[in-house]
Amino acid sequence: MKICPLYLNGDWLVSSPFEQVINPATGEAIAQVSTIDRARVAQAIADAHEAFQSWRKLTGKARGMFLRAIADEIENRSTEIARTMTLENGKPLAQSRTEIAFAVDHLHWFAEEARRAYGRIVPQQVDGKRHLIIKSPMGVVGAITPWNFPLVLAVRKAAPALAAGNTIILKPAEQTPLSAIALAECVAAAGLPKGVFQVVLGDAPEIGQEFLQNPLCRKVTFTGSTEVGRILIAGAAQTVKPLSLELGGNAPVLIFDDIDLDRAVEGALAAKTRNTGQSCIAANRVYVQRPIYEDFLEAFTARMKSLKVGDGLEKDVDIGPLIDDAGLTKALAHIEDAVARGARALCGGKRFGDKGFFIEPTVLADVPDDALCTQEETFAPVAAISVFDTEEEAIAKANDTIYGLSAYAFTADLDRAFRLAESLEAGTIGINDGVPSTSICPFGGVKQSGWGRELGSEGMDAFLETKHVSLGLQI
Repeated sequence: MKICPLYLNGDWLVSSPFEQVINPATGEAIAQVSTIDRARVAQAIADAHEAFQSWRKLTGKARGMFLRAIADEIENRSTEIARTMTLENGKPLAQSRTEIAFAVDHLHWFAEEARRAYGRIVPQQVDGKRHLIIKSPMGVVGAITPWNFPLVLAVRKAAPALAAGNTIILKPAEQTPLSAIALAECVAAAGLPKGVFQVVLGDAPEIGQEFLQNPLCRKVTFTGSTEVGRILIAGAAQTVKPLSLELGGNAPVLIFDDIDLDRAVEGALAAKTRNTGQSCIAANRVYVQRPIYEDFLEAFTARMKSLKVGDGLEKDVDIGPLIDDAGLTKALAHIEDAVARGARALCGGKRFGDKGFFIEPTVLADVPDDALCTQEETFAPVAAISVFDTEEEAIAKANDTIYGLSAYAFTADLDRAFRLAESLEAGTIGINDGVPSTSICPFGGVKQSGWGRELGSEGMDAFLETKHVSLGLQI
């Protein structure tokens, strides 16, 4: 079995104990990845701090050229990397290719943004003074990324951090480290100076504590569960360390009776089933206005039944496996709970096949508000659908959650679209759009879905310090 090294300070290190990588389509190990202890993580931070002293001095244009070179390497290896991603994550191969294209676009966007760390000159109020506002890189960044989008979410943190002049240490999820290692190979091939980008793997709580407690690590950026986010917040309080947090979601979808039914079905389907439903912005609760409720259920159920389930490497697969047995067990428990509370199972509801971690695409109708699948992220192709009557009721249901990462609405009424945009409590709102994320616009949550924004011009600003320089002059 292949043993994968870690990328540390420009070198490749094989180090035990090894972490097994499991193919969720088969349940079998496909590789072993090196791990390191906390002391070696501290050394990586020290190396990154040393590399920062010269990396920060490069022009934004020069750093952008490095990012473009990384993008070129990823594109050149896209077929191989897509296969690796599908093997370790399970997502259909076409979706792995889409993720790679998205990662490349992130790199291109921030390659340009590297030139735009703009400050400003503020008109003085006192004679003999001039005021400058400048932006400076922060230093070493510790990045912790999840398994559901193992390449693009790593790039989403690395690209702006590097563009801004920081160095970065990436800690990928234990389930999907191979995509991060492939990214490191592309970084190395692109010729980044040693220590500017590194990959660590090991005991997750220990690595997180080192990021939080080491004074040379100046920022931590994390994508994952709200529960872990709370732990990071508590740890960061000890050193007042800045955090960027993209946490859990519980995305509502509001479908009004004035919308074209086919458009609503396809939009809701995309929002629900992308990445096998394992996305923080996946549709988690679907609310349909009463006049079209039964028609929507019929059409949506037919589409869910038509989806092909299987190994992501197979042709024309729409739904791959869930990431592991724990994810499968949770999804089945959510289905059982909803049915016990009165929901109707219109299709699916069971494990699929006799190997791997597959579940049938599932539609649940008449789901009550207190069901687990409406209170928590299900992270599976399980659609929980219920009815509403008025716009005010729909907004109240949508906002009745501690989360606020994303929300969706389908309506032909432009006035209503603006009311929803202003009333829905979410950082990203897709109106008549089931796939709203893009490199050029900010992404992040409100309430307990996180702090800060990624992507857009805001994405690089998250990795810059703002300084005021007051010049006293004799004029």
